[in-house]
Amino acid sequence: MPPVPRPTRSKLGVRRGIASLQGLVIPKASYSTPATPAGASPTSFVNHLLGERPISAYDKPTYSGSQQPVVAEGDVKTNGIRVWYSSFTSIDWLHDSIKDSARQARLRRRKSARGRVRRSCDRAVGWLVVSIVGFLTAVIAFLITRGEQWLFDVKEGYCEGAWYRPKRFCCPVVDDDQLVPVFLSGPAGDLCPGWRPWADVFGPVVDGSPWLALESEMVEYIAYIVIALVWAIISCVLTLKLTASTSFKTRKDSGVLSPAFASDGEANKVVPSQPDPKRKVMYYAAGSGIPEIKTILSGFVIHGYLGGRTLFTKSVGLALSVASGLTLGKEGPFVHIASCVGNIVSRFFGKYETNEAKRREVLSAACAAGVAVAFGAPIGGVLFSLEEVSYFFPAKVMWRSFFCAMVAAMTLKFLDPFGSGKLVLFQVTYDKDWHAYELVPFLFLGVFGGVYGAWFSKLNIRWARRVRNGTWIKAHPVVEVVLVTLATALLCFVNPYTRMSGTELVYNLFAECKPGSPNTHQDLCVLDPPAQAPAVMLAIGVALLVKGALAVVTFGIKLPAGIFIPSLGVGACAGRIVGVLVQWMQYAHPESPVFRSCKGDLNCIIPGLYAMVGAAASLSGVTRTTVSLAVIMFELTDTLTYVVPVMLSVLVAKTVADALEPKGIYDLVIDLAQLPYLDPKHDYSWVDQQIIDVTDRDAHVVRIEDRDTVKTLRDKLQALLDAGRHDGGFPIVRADDGGLRMVGYIGANELEHALSIVADDADRRVTFHTTTPYSHEHAMASSFSSAAGEPGSAVDPFDFSYYMDQAPLTVQSNSPLELVQQLFTKLGARYIVVTDTDGYYEGVIDKKSWLAFLETLGSAH
Repeated sequence: MPPVPRPTRSKLGVRRGIASLQGLVIPKASYSTPATPAGASPTSFVNHLLGERPISAYDKPTYSGSQQPVVAEGDVKTNGIRVWYSSFTSIDWLHDSIKDSARQARLRRRKSARGRVRRSCDRAVGWLVVSIVGFLTAVIAFLITRGEQWLFDVKEGYCEGAWYRPKRFCCPVVDDDQLVPVFLSGPAGDLCPGWRPWADVFGPVVDGSPWLALESEMVEYIAYIVIALVWAIISCVLTLKLTASTSFKTRKDSGVLSPAFASDGEANKVVPSQPDPKRKVMYYAAGSGIPEIKTILSGFVIHGYLGGRTLFTKSVGLALSVASGLTLGKEGPFVHIASCVGNIVSRFFGKYETNEAKRREVLSAACAAGVAVAFGAPIGGVLFSLEEVSYFFPAKVMWRSFFCAMVAAMTLKFLDPFGSGKLVLFQVTYDKDWHAYELVPFLFLGVFGGVYGAWFSKLNIRWARRVRNGTWIKAHPVVEVVLVTLATALLCFVNPYTRMSGTELVYNLFAECKPGSPNTHQDLCVLDPPAQAPAVMLAIGVALLVKGALAVVTFGIKLPAGIFIPSLGVGACAGRIVGVLVQWMQYAHPESPVFRSCKGDLNCIIPGLYAMVGAAASLSGVTRTTVSLAVIMFELTDTLTYVVPVMLSVLVAKTVADALEPKGIYDLVIDLAQLPYLDPKHDYSWVDQQIIDVTDRDAHVVRIEDRDTVKTLRDKLQALLDAGRHDGGFPIVRADDGGLRMVGYIGANELEHALSIVADDADRRVTFHTTTPYSHEHAMASSFSSAAGEPGSAVDPFDFSYYMDQAPLTVQSNSPLELVQQLFTKLGARYIVVTDTDGYYEGVIDKKSWLAFLETLGSAH
């Protein structure tokens, strides 16, 4: 056996933002992928434990029983080989679709019994994955909910004898044969011998004088503020330290050079990689995560955003941030948490690990599971995934999403996080019907929800741009969290409706007051409107103003935070006020023709129903969801009796909000974060624009007749990256009598990877051919195996043809712009090559340049 040549360092071995690769050794004309025995799956559990996956394993070779690469289909050969997508780039939906079709074709060719079993197992893998995702999502949601309950109640005291129990489990109260939260007024709420407030711990009388010489109320106030600050600071620090985008480094970032690579005189020097200075630092666990999930599902790649570290930080930080009493919710972040679970589970199945388009099918199902555990609404979760976050949602994905949401909801039902048999705390059941005259206040609540949603979105984004990102606060996110938490604690402690958590507030506002029940829901049950209604409406009105104002400055701070519960809370406050007013009017004028349908029943008005309608309207105005939100409300009430009021308020709210602010909060956050999201639902006014107005005619190209070498291609690649086109590539053309003819297209990732293998032969010529004498898998196996370096090998490592897309998507220069829009949105193209009417090359349009062009256009009316 000949001796193995000693590897030499490559000056192209350093990749942007990958500090872990600074010492990477790339053998000359050898392999960059560790040798893997045939038949051993690179996605096996053992490989996951032993180390990171090879950067070139995205399109892995497929072996037959004779340990030889099988012959690939022609369309796979033509489409070219891909390496891992780098972070902050877009996936090629077309390539992944072709790749999966070829995989299924190989399975169908096996006619034996073993082949049929393999096909059945392949189909079952998808159901197995979504089952695991649904189960794990429910378990994590249960742990977060239980942890948040205890952490929130610790601000007031602890359970003596069982300090780990929250207040509701320390002193359960039975109401209508169910355990209810201990937030009751009157004797029932005060009798809790097992619960010790901090005033009893730090304020007892010792030798005739208090231990700290403080009043009980002051002790409770100080303890509430201090503990709230501690929880919020811990959550913020975890988010900043563990999930900054600059701290995530992975070998999957495989296609970008360092802006300052080694010069010719420093051939053996490894240059430290530098992060892209144009890209903002993201904190992956901050916020709700839904805007980023929408962008990822549209085809964008953010390595680490759905990883294990983010999952841990998001889960722990979410429990802490909600427990601090800030005006935020945990329901929205459940979508991000479920997506993290889906991404991690898919890593162990090669069908999804090596196909980003297929992986997004699992993420769509995970989003449905996230909403299912957040609201106890599996059907609403599927519709939310379809309506709000998913980009590609065929029937197969819908069925699996439905199954995933069902598993998640069923698991959470068995775990029983609230000890009441309910999936969510504010799940209610009404036993009365609504009346025709109530459509007028329902319509008013719809208008209120639309106005609130639009102005909340406007004010929140203005605050983020002018204050959070435009002042000294930008450099001190922890100080911002401290200030917001301090203001929240100071303002919310004195009002019982602002002091309680968001879910408890919504629960009490939604609740139906039943005659004779000891549960007055914090005095929200108005039995004598003339005497009780003014004080109750004033207290709820104050809570509405405080919660609404705090939500504007809270959403967007650097800790896990959702907007669902704050929006529901504000709308529920408004709805409860309207409901009490209608109840008061009916009480004062029971014989009025308007209230004739009540037939003298003074309890025919349900203020909780108005709260639910107002909550739905406000959430629709903020997020612009419609169908899924209505279904979620139906599942929360276990009835379709109120389908008309909810649908009316949701539709009116969305219409009013769209008139005042065309974009919802998630789309505005996407714009603020400058994420490359291409909205397929948006219509544009093309006016007199033509394709030539957006075509990049000066794009870097590779001309076959120029006899490019490794060095010249390296320089061209560096020029492309210096221009900020890390997600781009090179059209490959040849001269013809009338201009340039298209030969193919090679992406920056693939070109960098190919150059890194042969980087030490800087003067060797690199060739491109439209046809190659070997197959896709043969090229893939040879380029990453020692065969490329063996004497007499039939594989030329300087032939980059197998990395080239020989059939790029093209349009003629006289095509309508709407066609280009459809190619990007419906086919998921990364780039489109423009030719003239004679077929000569004109230029190229990549996805990011198209997005920049769309920003200059107006909306179609």
